[in-house]
Amino acid sequence: MQALSRITSAVIPIEMLRDDINKICGAFEIEPPYRCGPSHGLARKQKISGFDIALVSQDVAMAARTRTCIRRDPGEHFFMLIQDFGQCVVHQNGTSTMLAPGDMFIVDATQPSKFIYNGQLTHQVSIHLPRDEILGRFGTACDGGIAIDRDDPLWLAMRAVLVKMLRSSSEASGQLSEAFYGLMGAYFQERRSQVTDPRGQTIERALGLIARHYRDPEFGPGALALRLGVSLRSLQRYFEALGETPGQRLVQKRLSQAYADLSRDEGAEVSVVDCAYACGFNDLSHFYRAFRQRYGMTPGEVKSRSQTAGAIAQ
Repeated sequence: MQALSRITSAVIPIEMLRDDINKICGAFEIEPPYRCGPSHGLARKQKISGFDIALVSQDVAMAARTRTCIRRDPGEHFFMLIQDFGQCVVHQNGTSTMLAPGDMFIVDATQPSKFIYNGQLTHQVSIHLPRDEILGRFGTACDGGIAIDRDDPLWLAMRAVLVKMLRSSSEASGQLSEAFYGLMGAYFQERRSQVTDPRGQTIERALGLIARHYRDPEFGPGALALRLGVSLRSLQRYFEALGETPGQRLVQKRLSQAYADLSRDEGAEVSVVDCAYACGFNDLSHFYRAFRQRYGMTPGEVKSRSQTAGAIAQ
């Protein structure tokens, strides 16, 4: 996928990078890279189509918007975070979301959040969405943070408008910003309509059950279908709208949680085997193979990065 930004990384003192990010994005705690040596990064701000947009390149271990940060800088925005290069794990509102290039996540600046980079170079584009504007247009749809499903055609439409905003002249800025808001509204409306649709209700219930029971190794697609009161074949047809099977969604949830657990500060105290079992895997070879396939590194490599990470006060 073609990158949105052309920002470059240069050697920079971590204190300067921290100051730039705090000036552009608001108050954050920044944890330096685990390795010895200088940091690399750059942060700049642009005004595009009426939006303040931050372009951030960095190789820090993690960044956190703690309760202390929020008290110091309450935050009048939501941040639509677009992962442009590299990977990031977003922790907000009790959930962990893995962002790969192209993924979008709307961060609620009024709630604590943490962003795990593991010292790997990343590029991110952050669109600052005025809080009053979002609440007025969409109500509480973004409260607590929300991931934008990239399997939804509206994701592609939003990305296309974003590319236009980054490359177009100022004459089209008003129309493009309204188009962007319109696509966001259509996306949230579609999400709400799915809840009222019988199949949408079943999928919502299924995702909720997966979130509650994924740590149980005996909880599989068959058990999920039984709890929902539908046949396994019907459940598989429902999940076709998501572009995956119930089993694939369950495995991805377990992998995401394993990555998040191993990348936390306290992950150094948890063995890889214990983490795998705690996240619902009962076949270690499958766990190692699936983990490496998804993240491009072994669970042990992720764990080793967390062993040298300092704690960030909440």
